[in-house]
Amino acid sequence: MMSHENPISHATLVGASLLAKRPCRQQAGSHNNSRSSKGFTLIEFIVIIIIIVVLAGLLLTRIPLYQEQAEKAAMQQVEGALQGALALRYSTLMTRGAANEKELSILASDNPIKWLQKLPRNYMGEYYDPSPRSVAPGSWMFDLRSRDLIYVVDHGEYFTPGKDGNKWIRFQVRLDYEPALGRPESGKELVATLFEPSEPYQWLN
Repeated sequence: MMSHENPISHATLVGASLLAKRPCRQQAGSHNNSRSSKGFTLIEFIVIIIIIVVLAGLLLTRIPLYQEQAEKAAMQQVEGALQGALALRYSTLMTRGAANEKELSILASDNPIKWLQKLPRNYMGEYYDPSPRSVAPGSWMFDLRSRDLIYVVDHGEYFTPGKDGNKWIRFQVRLDYEPALGRPESGKELVATLFEPSEPYQWLN
């Protein structure tokens, strides 16, 4: 007796077989996408590393300049404090009526650093005819011979010294006199008290 196969059942079996194969293709496709995604992330990571290395190199080349700028600013801060202290000392002499030639001469030859209420941490003391090696770079000292207050430069890549060629800046007190106005018989009178470099220099200008 001959059996007849049901066409509907056959079609159902074929459809089920096709559906069973589809997930495999989808899984293969997702696997490829995952690999592409991983490759793109690796390229991004390499680019970021290159950017960081370049920026770090630029920063390292600028650090010495920033250190020198900070050192100069710290030195100028002490310089400004000493100028203010000098003006205060002169005002005190004027108030006491003691601004005579003798007292002003003492003022001009005094160690200015002593006028400050608190000495800078990098002040190393008084030396007779010192050299730049007498103290550590970045320090202040007072020359007992010339009566100059000296700052020894530490970071001096952009520093041009004065005539002596040393990597330091020498400061002195300068008193400016002019003939007394309307009183020629009175001689000269003091018109300015300045704390300034003994000779010009160039630093980061």
